[in-house]
Amino acid sequence: MSMFRFVSYAGLCSLLLGCSGALWNSPYPAGVAEQAVFFSSFSERPKHLDPARSYSSNEWAFISQIYEPPLQYHYLQRPYELVPLTASQMPEVRYLDAQGEPLPEDADPEQVAFTEYLITLQPGIRYQPHPAFARTASGAYRYWPLTTTALAERHTLADFAQAGTRELRADDYIYQIKRLALTRLHSPVASLMAEHIVGFAEFTRLADAQVAADQQAGHLWTDLRPLSLSGVRLLDERRFSIRIRQRYPQFMFWLAMNFFAPMPWEVERFYAQPGMAARNLNLNWYPVGTGPFMLTENNPNLRMVLSRNPHFRGEPYPTDGSAAQHAAGLLVDAGQPMPFIDQAVYRLEKEAIPRWNQFLQGYYDNAGISSDSFDQAVQFGADGEAQLTSAMRARGIQLSTAVQTSLFYTGFNLLDPVVGGQPDDPADQQRARFLRQALAIALDWESFVAIFQNGRGEVAQGPLPPGIFGYLSGQDGINPQTHVWQQGRAQRRSIAEAQQLLVAAGYPDGRDPATGGPLILYYDTAQTGPGSQAVLQWYTQQFAQLGIQLVVRATDYNRFQEKMRKGTAQIFSWGWNADYPDPENFLFLLYGPNGKVKYSGENAANFAHAGFDRLFEQMKNLPNNVVRQQLIEQMVTILRTENPWLFGFFPKGFSLHHAWYQNALPHLMANNTLKYKRIDGAQRAAQQAVWNQPVLWPLVLVGVLLLLLLLIAMRQYWLRERLVATPNDR
Repeated sequence: MSMFRFVSYAGLCSLLLGCSGALWNSPYPAGVAEQAVFFSSFSERPKHLDPARSYSSNEWAFISQIYEPPLQYHYLQRPYELVPLTASQMPEVRYLDAQGEPLPEDADPEQVAFTEYLITLQPGIRYQPHPAFARTASGAYRYWPLTTTALAERHTLADFAQAGTRELRADDYIYQIKRLALTRLHSPVASLMAEHIVGFAEFTRLADAQVAADQQAGHLWTDLRPLSLSGVRLLDERRFSIRIRQRYPQFMFWLAMNFFAPMPWEVERFYAQPGMAARNLNLNWYPVGTGPFMLTENNPNLRMVLSRNPHFRGEPYPTDGSAAQHAAGLLVDAGQPMPFIDQAVYRLEKEAIPRWNQFLQGYYDNAGISSDSFDQAVQFGADGEAQLTSAMRARGIQLSTAVQTSLFYTGFNLLDPVVGGQPDDPADQQRARFLRQALAIALDWESFVAIFQNGRGEVAQGPLPPGIFGYLSGQDGINPQTHVWQQGRAQRRSIAEAQQLLVAAGYPDGRDPATGGPLILYYDTAQTGPGSQAVLQWYTQQFAQLGIQLVVRATDYNRFQEKMRKGTAQIFSWGWNADYPDPENFLFLLYGPNGKVKYSGENAANFAHAGFDRLFEQMKNLPNNVVRQQLIEQMVTILRTENPWLFGFFPKGFSLHHAWYQNALPHLMANNTLKYKRIDGAQRAAQQAVWNQPVLWPLVLVGVLLLLLLLIAMRQYWLRERLVATPNDR
């Protein structure tokens, strides 16, 4: 009977739990789903959360919600537009001659020796609560200096009982710019800033010497405030200026990056104390900013949590957007104070399948689409447009797509005599040019995007992606070397046309006249994993269409980079993500003085063309106007003719979100977008309850079977006892 009671009790408990409404598989505490909390995931541990050092997208996903540079990108405007963030207005720009005297705005660029940016901050902006700001009743800093004993029981910021705040000041921005110059921080933009900010290189030498002297003297921290950086001046508590060399309009974009976020000196001094780094009490673990959120939990092996900054000023949601955005509900919150959520919880998910399943169960509010899940989520219509499958639409899931400001290309090392030609032989250079043009036709990027990108990409007709000034769409934007415009779209030229170019290059049917055999070309790559074999086979097949034999030389990434630096590669593939939405940020990749071998620059093709370089120098510092557009079109024509790159494709980002995740709009330049998002917690909780009801019938079935087995066993036992007892009765 005990077994019967156990089974009955287990079945009853299961039914009661099922009726209670509790979600057995929820990874979150009960009641949290209804709250204004955003749930998402991350797959890679952020390494640097210090804005002077961080330059990875997985790091900026966090710190961009915490730190605030002077400018930001408008959330709704397209093309992308800079607007003030902590600044009260857009920076005032002044042009100066060599003597520092003002010049008119339309001055000849040759006369402009310096450009000065005057930045004025909004009043009343305050930092998040932090122990570095905490003071005693007498006004002294409570946690400076800390004794070893005082630090012994403190392992996280939560262990410091007191926290303070203060108002943002202009010298906080100056302090951060000085930090960029410190050699010990290894800021990835230090060398670029040394080219532009007046006195930056000199300050590096001065600051490094002071750091060395302080370390020798046993000082805990080097105060950068007294050290002078000539190109950056403090005007008053809310105003400062930055002076750069000549004209460099793109510098305005840098003022929207985390490198130019403010850094209070108190925080750096607080973290400099002995024992702090050993406890991960530093800027790489606990950032400090004025933004809408602050990092309240950093456990990168489990989860990271951003919580609302109680001192945030309440920035209003944008009020100006397009009619289409209005129709899509993106202006419902116009003018309302942000942020709309109280917390963002990110759980570590290294594998794509568990992350996808959690999204389908409603436990993540948004998700990307991995290759494994693509067919389950997206299908392509007859017009080639991506749309959600019926299963996704039935759940109210929504799809957002956007062509990214990125480029994937295959390039030629033009220092190689076969694909680049002999530098002093025009006829040989023409031969190599015909060869590259033939290959530009033969590499069918349309098929690459369809096979390896699940259609998530736009075949590139030039170096500039959509959303960047200078990009032309439709018939005006096609590459006439590789495509023709037919039936309202770009059609790739035929292999027959590519073969004619091969004949002109001296390789009929892809045969090398020097050997009589197939022309052999070499493709250098860092793709060595099992999944790369299909891609490499695709390349081999594309070249084989012309009778050319492609030899793949696969190495690890470090060796690949070394070959690129030394110029020993022949053909390669690479990509570029825009730092800022300006054509200069793409076209400089083919500017001669940026050659990788000769100048250690980003021109991996080592392309050097006097006409292109001259046009680039004219174009790079112009405003976006008709003259600049004309110069860009001339440059693109040169690139299409010379083919240092096979342009490849612009990746298209696909993301999914649930109906309760509101104000969702892809933004390819802004990273501080969490503040715009709104969560309908009640709708989320209701859908989670529907999608995650426990399936009890297997448990009930097992219980019934156990009960039947028990009854059979009891009956057998009763019959056996009856048989044994009968003879005795006689």
